[in-house]
This record gives sequence, structure tokens and C-alpha cells, in this order.
Amino acid sequence: MSTIDRREFLGSCVAAGATAAVTSQVMASQAVAKEEQKPLKRPPVGVFTKSFQDRPIDEVCRIFRKMGLDGLDLTVRPGGHIEPKDVQEKLPAAVKAAKDADMEILFLTTGITTPDATAERLMATAAEQGITRIKLGYYRYTEFGTLAKQLKDVRRQLAAVAKLGTKHGVLPCVHVHSGPFLPSHGTQLYQVIRDFSPEEVGAYVDPLHMTVEGARDGWRQGLDLLAPWIRLCSVKNFAFERGARDERGTLRWNIRNVPVADGIAPIPEFVAALKTLGFNGPYSLHSQYKGRHSFKSLDTDGCIRQTAADWKYFRELL
Repeated sequence: MSTIDRREFLGSCVAAGATAAVTSQVMASQAVAKEEQKPLKRPPVGVFTKSFQDRPIDEVCRIFRKMGLDGLDLTVRPGGHIEPKDVQEKLPAAVKAAKDADMEILFLTTGITTPDATAERLMATAAEQGITRIKLGYYRYTEFGTLAKQLKDVRRQLAAVAKLGTKHGVLPCVHVHSGPFLPSHGTQLYQVIRDFSPEEVGAYVDPLHMTVEGARDGWRQGLDLLAPWIRLCSVKNFAFERGARDERGTLRWNIRNVPVADGIAPIPEFVAALKTLGFNGPYSLHSQYKGRHSFKSLDTDGCIRQTAADWKYFRELL
């Protein structure tokens, strides 16, 4: 090979190497950029449809998909988006509407408290549609002085519901609700479900209600006890509103639902605690801003706007 040929050959090798290096660098940069464009993984978040039952389910799906939400916490109970008697006909249509909007039915909110024919039909239909979690209805606290017996009765009823859930592959979840309900706080829910496996019964935790009954640290201790069972979590908040004085002159206070960022429940700390426990959703935004229990009574459009504001705040915590 001549000196000139050798120089040309070496020059072409250097050029080729430089081109390969640049190409490799560009491809690496493109890969990094593509990775950065991927949406961050987060738990699924849906909207509780109670405040939107005057709108068709397909419309509700489209509205909240545009907000970037993942699905619905669909009311299938008396007075709900779907009446229990219509579940076999209307739930498949609701699931299709969600899929068409690139959403899913995350779980169902039901009125089930006993394993009757309505519960059987609802669970069977849910399972057929691939819905594996439901919220149960409520057990009431009644006569003072009989709480131990009432808790025993609740456990007995829950055992029968859990058996039906196992039959159909649907997990019944018990919601914490403050006031005269069983359970009214997290520690009490632990008393109710501690003898069930997390595959039989789930816990539905709630920052509003758990803070009402355990404002300083009761909510956190409740989460600690319930850790293995937690399968659902609501997103809502409250404030106390000064009321009237009673006949004895005692000042009374009322609870009002308020925007998620504005209330007493420590939402950031609640979510952080759930992260520590490994909870990965779903969360349900409860836009309960209609009627006297709300900071102001909004119409459906107002609830949609407030949900958008709540979601903007909440997603930064995930």
C-alpha cells in the first residue's frame, strides 16, 4: 500500500469512528429523552360518581379522562348510578363505556351488608366484568352499652359476606366512617377484621373520617394496624364550622366537606404513611360538594371544577 493509500485508509477509519461515536451519542440522547417523556408510575386514581349521577356514565368517563384520571369508583347501590336490580344489564355497558374512554371501573361502591340474592348477583356480575374489589354498605352503631355485642354481630355478618366474595373472586372492603357507624375509626376496623385474611376482607381507609375520630395521631395508628388489609383509600377533607348554641348555652360545631387542600385532615402525611406501608391504590376522589354538608353547595358543573382543583393538588403528593 502506498503512503497516500495508507493515509486515505487511516483517514477513512478515523472518520468512520467519529461518525459512529456521534451516532451512538445521538441515539443515547434520544433514548434518555424518550425515557424522560414516559409518564411517571403512580397509583391509579379515580372519581367517586355520587356527585355526578345526573350525567350518563359515558359522559362522566370522558370528562374525567380529560383531567388525566384513571377510572371510576362507580355507585351500584339504591339511588346510585346503577340500581342493584339493573346490574346485570347496566354494569357491562358501564365497563364498555370506561374502556372506550381509555378508563376502567376501579371498584364499585355498594350497599351490601349481607349475602342475599342481590349481593350474589352483584358480585357475580362484577367478577364477570373483571372488577375484583367492592366497597360494602354500612353497619350502624345503635344502643349504647352494647358495643362489644354489636361488633361481634358485625364480624358474623362480615364473615358471611366474605364467604360470598371468595366464591366469586371479589374482595369486599369495609369503609371507615366516623359517627354512629361500625367501624367509626381505624383501630375499630382492625378489631373487626383482624381474624380475616387480607384475601378475604379489605380495609377502605379514609383521611376525613379517620381524622374526625383520631385527629392527632389516631388516624396514623389506625393505618399502622390495618397495613396488611388496606386495599382502597378515599381522598377528601373537612373543616369544623361554628354552629348555634344549644338550650344549655353550649356552642356546637358542624363538619363540612371542604377542598382537599383546605381541610384539617393531614392529607400529605396520610399519603406518605400509605407509601411507607406499600399501598399502591386505587385512590378515589370524593367530590361531595352538594348539599348542606359541603362548604358551599355546588351544582354538578361546580363539582367537576372543584374535582379538577383537588386532582391538581393531590397528584403532586403521589
